[in-house]
Amino acid sequence: MAAVGMTMSLKSSTALKGDFLGAALKQTVAAPKAANVAFAVRAAGYDEELVKTANSIASKGKGILAMDESNATCGKRLESIGLENTEANRQAYRQLLVTTPGLGDYISGAILFEETLYQSTTDGRTMVDCLNANGIIPGIKVDKGLVPLTGSNNESWCQGLDGLASRTAAYYKQGARFAKWRTVVSIPNGPSELAVTEAAWGLARYASICQDNGLAPIVEPEILLDGDHGIDRTLEVASKVWSKVFYFLAENNVLFEGILLKPSMVTPGAECKERATPEQVAQYTLNMLKRRVPPAVPGIMFLSGGQSEEAKQGMFVKGYTY
Repeated sequence: MAAVGMTMSLKSSTALKGDFLGAALKQTVAAPKAANVAFAVRAAGYDEELVKTANSIASKGKGILAMDESNATCGKRLESIGLENTEANRQAYRQLLVTTPGLGDYISGAILFEETLYQSTTDGRTMVDCLNANGIIPGIKVDKGLVPLTGSNNESWCQGLDGLASRTAAYYKQGARFAKWRTVVSIPNGPSELAVTEAAWGLARYASICQDNGLAPIVEPEILLDGDHGIDRTLEVASKVWSKVFYFLAENNVLFEGILLKPSMVTPGAECKERATPEQVAQYTLNMLKRRVPPAVPGIMFLSGGQSEEAKQGMFVKGYTY
């Protein structure tokens, strides 16, 4: 079954209250001449479209359909019902999803695998056209998977930056308007400073490259559930990771209004004996987000995998009431 991510839009009332008073910066005759300051401007000029895309995906009451399974994973689904893993069968499965009547009433965006982005239905319509007809924005998975991080404590990093600029330009031309890049942080393995920095920097480079080519990036540093640590340790690590992520996003001149977040919920490790209630998970997660996420970010798409339905509902309700 394809996964659906929940959405929380940040209230406009949380915006920073402050103005830059240019008139207050005065220079006397005797004062030294101010140095020239260079401001980064995106060459392609997609800023307005990026903001519109991010806000549309973050529509209240809707979520993201994650149908970006690799061909191998899709094959396992097909094999479970006695079908071969062929391109025709994968196309039929994906067609079933994108042509579901009324899907756009609940889904604002759909993450596609690269093969899906270029596929068509049996009646000749592209998968992208089917989604657009339902008011669903097409997105694309752009990372190339996890590989061992040399010099770390048996940790991983996400590959895929090589050639990303040309790939995202092609995906935009094909109709994609947002992108997904998943990297992970493992608490039992440290996490080491190297792994956290690599994850945050990689996300920032990915986000900057995507925005340069018209795709609104979903920023996803997943804190893995593995381990016997308590919920306070998860909060500590998640806070550190998100702090570093936003630092590097700013360093790479990423437009915060044109991104979306996909954070893990703050929970104890999967092997922790002391379990947290749905209310605790919701409160810890919101506390972390309010301390780390700038108000310019338009929406948060919760990564709810591994959570009970009660925990997901608790997070969803609190997200709309704080």
